[in-house]
Amino acid sequence: MSPLIIICFFTGIIHFAECTASSLRVAGVRTRSIATSLAFVNATLLVTRTSNMLQAPFLGGMVDWAILHGDVSSLVVNFRWIIFAAFIGNLCAAVMTPFSVSVFTKAIDRFETVGSVPKMIVMTFYPKNFLAIFRRLRLPGKESFMNLSLKGMPQMFLWLNLLMVSIYAIGVLSALFAGAMVPEYRVTATQLSAIVNGIATILLTLLVDPTCAFITDQAIKGKRKVSDVRAMVFYIILGRVAGTLILSQLLFLPAADYIKSVTLLVKGMYGN
Repeated sequence: MSPLIIICFFTGIIHFAECTASSLRVAGVRTRSIATSLAFVNATLLVTRTSNMLQAPFLGGMVDWAILHGDVSSLVVNFRWIIFAAFIGNLCAAVMTPFSVSVFTKAIDRFETVGSVPKMIVMTFYPKNFLAIFRRLRLPGKESFMNLSLKGMPQMFLWLNLLMVSIYAIGVLSALFAGAMVPEYRVTATQLSAIVNGIATILLTLLVDPTCAFITDQAIKGKRKVSDVRAMVFYIILGRVAGTLILSQLLFLPAADYIKSVTLLVKGMYGN
């Protein structure tokens, strides 16, 4: 199997899991169990960390092969395919959102009885439970797009979310490509992925996540409608889809050039 296919597969899984985790906010409001839903978010993100761990060696091997064979330009096409795989993962998660909300709502309610995430995961594969989950499978219908008004919702954080997701999708790839362009300092370039992803981290920590939490808490307290949380999640997921489809592709090479410039600056500090 081609390493590119393997990398694209795991990239899709990573973004699918992260995007799916967004639907837990709606499930948390419906069950009025926000703390439990956040615990499920962390459990869901274990999938992304595992996928990232399995993906990393193939990604590094791809860059090393391109450098050794003097074919660095091939990385541009390969990395754009990987970014497209991120879009596919987000798109699949978006389509599955009604199903995800339904399953997570049931899972949070069931957790109060079972009291153990590992036990619930094992129970999922019981034929009876697996069939029950399968019966909940449904795609977005007309009702899924009702009551999605932005009225009364701070919209700037939605644009910042789109930017944040777009940056996260290309941070490591841009650093790897910058390292391939300056192979003698590729470790330095790889470490500099933080100067790109750091922007996304600041946006998420200071502007996006607090606003999401505030809107969710207001819905729990009855100060907002549950439909406001649905609308928020819808536009967050829409931002993930649009960001990885368009903005990530546009930012990839400029971000790589930015990291390359900083790498050369660092290189200059050590002399020739």
